[in-house]
Order: sequence, then C-alpha cells, then structure tokens
Amino acid sequence: MDNLKPAKTPLVLDVDGTFLRTDLLFETFWAGLGQNPVATLKAAVTGLRDPAGLKARLAGLGRVRTNLMPVNEDVMAAVRTARAEGREVVLASASNEVLVRQLARDHGLSDRVFASTGTRNLKGEAKATALVGAFGEGGFDYAGNEATDIAIWTHARRAIVVGDEASAKKLEASGKPVIRIDDGRSPGKVLKALRPHQWVKNVLLFVPLLAAHDFALSTILLTLLGMAAFSLAASSIYVVNDLLDLEADRLHVKKRHRPFASGAVPISRGMEAGLAAGMLAVLIALWLSPAFLGVILLYMTLSLAYSLKLKRMRWIDIAVLASLYTLRVVAGAFASGEYVSGYLLVFIFPAFLTLGCVKRLTEVTLAATDERLPGRGYGKPDRGDLLNVAVLGVAAALINWFLYSFTDQARALYPTQWLIWLCLVPITWWLVRMVRLGYAGKMDHDPIVFALRDKRGIGLMLIVLALMFQAAGLWADWTGSLIG
Repeated sequence: MDNLKPAKTPLVLDVDGTFLRTDLLFETFWAGLGQNPVATLKAAVTGLRDPAGLKARLAGLGRVRTNLMPVNEDVMAAVRTARAEGREVVLASASNEVLVRQLARDHGLSDRVFASTGTRNLKGEAKATALVGAFGEGGFDYAGNEATDIAIWTHARRAIVVGDEASAKKLEASGKPVIRIDDGRSPGKVLKALRPHQWVKNVLLFVPLLAAHDFALSTILLTLLGMAAFSLAASSIYVVNDLLDLEADRLHVKKRHRPFASGAVPISRGMEAGLAAGMLAVLIALWLSPAFLGVILLYMTLSLAYSLKLKRMRWIDIAVLASLYTLRVVAGAFASGEYVSGYLLVFIFPAFLTLGCVKRLTEVTLAATDERLPGRGYGKPDRGDLLNVAVLGVAAALINWFLYSFTDQARALYPTQWLIWLCLVPITWWLVRMVRLGYAGKMDHDPIVFALRDKRGIGLMLIVLALMFQAAGLWADWTGSLIG
C-alpha cells in the first residue's frame, strides 16, 4: 500500500525560511514601519504576548508584495518535481493566513493552505494536529527548517529539512526518511549587510585635522576612533535603510542582490547586527566626548528620519544627504578637538548638495522608464531640474572656498593666498566632472564611493592637497626637517 502513495502523497511546505528565504512576520513589520510607523510600533509592543493577533495586525499594516520575495530555488525544484508527479503542493505556515494564501496564488500552489488566523497561531503541535487531521498519520511529506518543525516531521511520511537544523539528526537516528536541502543562507554576508565598503566616506572626519595642519599622533588616533564610531553608527542605519527598502531593492536591477532583499541573510540576524553596531558606536562616542556623542546621536536620528520618510521627499532628501556628510566633518572636529571655520562648513554643504544631485541624476538616468523610482520622488523628467540644482551647488561651493581664503584662519594657515585661489581650478574640474558623469549615468549609484575609486578624480584631489600644502609652507617645513 505504501508503494502506491509516493505519486499522490501531498508535499507540504513551511513558508518562513523554507519555501521563502525570508520571514513574513519581519517583512510585514518593516513594511509597516515604512508605511505607518506609529501604528506598527504600537502593534509590536502591545502584541508581544499574542503572536496570532500580532501577525494579523502587521499583515494589515504592512502591505507587502509576496511575489517579489526570494524563494529557495532548491525547494522550488522539489515543487516542480512534485507537480510533475501529480502531487498536491500545500503551504502550511505559522504566518498569517491572508499572506500565505496570497503567496500560494503567486506561485500557483494549492488553494488549500494551513496558516495562522487572528486567534490561532499555527505552529508546532497545532500545525501537526491540523495536517494529521487533513492527511492522516504519515500521509504527507513535510518541508521545514527549525526545531519547532520536529513536531510535524514525526507525523510525516518523509521529513525534508531545509538548512542545518540539528534536531533533524534525531529523526535520522529513529529511521525516519530525511531529505536535506540547502537553505541558501550565507552567514558571512552579515558583514556585507553592514556595508564596510561605505566606511571610506568617514575619512571626512579627517578634514578638520588636515585643515588645522595638526598631524600629532594623539590627534590622529582620536580621529581614527571617531571614524570607527561613525562607521558603526552608519552601519546600523544602513541595516535599517535596507530593511525599509526591501520592496524597492527587489525591483532594482542591482540592489535586488543585497543580503536582505535576496534572502542571503535572515532579517532577524540583520536586526541583531544593526543593533549591536549602533550600541557600540554610542559607547565609543560616549568615551570620546559628550559633544561627539551628541553629533553621533543627531546623525543617527536624522539618518533614521531619512530612511523612514525624508528620502521620499523631493529636494529635502538631497539637503538631508548633504547635511549628513557635513555632520561627519563636525564630528571630526569634536573627536580631534580642532576648530572648523564656518566658511569651510558652508563650502562642504553645497559641495555635497551637488553630489546628492549626482546620486539622483545617476538613478534617474539609468531608470528604464519615466515613472518615479521605487521609494524615491524622482523620475527621468526631473533630470533637468537636478542638473540645475547641481550646478548651483558647484557655484556656491566655489564662492565659499574663495571667501574662506580671506578669513583670519585661512590667512594664518595659508600665507601664499594665490595658491588657495589656484585650488579652485582642480576643484571645479572635479565637481563638474562628477555632475557630467552622473548626468550620463556613468558612475556608481553612490558618488562618494565612486569618487574614492576614481583614479582621475583622486588625482585632482591630490593636486588640491599639494597646492594647499605649498600655500601653507608645509613642503618647505618637511623638506627642511628631512635635510636637517
């Protein structure tokens, strides 16, 4: 009799971490946080003791596109095989029923689903009871991925274990047929989710040190420590930003490969890593100085507001980006104890306002249609306006550089004033080049990361530094000290 079952025995799939390389509860939480943050946070806090009710409320608050969510391709291969054999493929999940039904329709699976309702959490023994009641003892194959699934595997004909769940070894020892499938997760990509390649942006903390010509080892070490704190703070926000942007990233030709969007890293693991990075950043900042801590907290608050709302507001988003870069310079001043001229900050802000426009120019230029970009307020028709604002930013930056040269600080630091004026040539060349490349769509989606890898641009910046050192007489001082 058992030999007649295989072709007709239904294949039952868990959803979170099994059929999907993500978790519907966390997906709806982050979608809700982006769409209705106050109600979502309230639901999360009040629903901790009512999992079924929490899942139902979040499913209503966080509208998600289940058809975009990453599927485990090896599990999908098993689904195709089961269909070819004429077997029913059924989803059975502790996630909310509305979402599970939606997911089943997306992939053409059975209309019969087993899932949580607003009053019943279908997990562990509850799921086992429902499946045995529907298919009988040993009347189904079940695919799951975690310890709670042991309650279902023991009643299934065959256990399909996705990932390396240790409890499955007991099933094998008991003689239960076990099939193992890789979960496609990559723990090492947690570091990638923190975007360490973006930490190079925090070299901006060295601007006050360079401007003051203070190269004492103690100053450098304090600035390096501040850079580490800022990098960790930025990483915590990158995690939040990526989790809020899951749907937009999955619609993007490149960003869909990001760790959370692709399912390579579990959302829960990312949340843990982001929280740890943020807490460590605050501890380092607290050790450095209260002022530096204040800048870090302001940066994180403004970044969070940007991720939640401001990045979808035209022009405001670019101003916020410029402010976040300017805060790095302020943070460098507080970390090292150096004074920063207001003119220098006023030069930096419009320069980064220009780069913010370049970032959006690149995105809209590379867009496939004239529609507004997912999660952004711009589309191809905005290229002209973005170009105009970028040019205004270039002009404002150059004017403020020129005005800075007349300040008492500049006169004291750079006696050969005309060389500071000469710096305007490579600075103009660099800024105009960045705008031109962005308008043509010929750079990375992050202009700062592009600039730090662009050999020609780096060459122009080195010319600026050489002229500044010459204007300050530092070359003569260093040459004299070497000869002496």
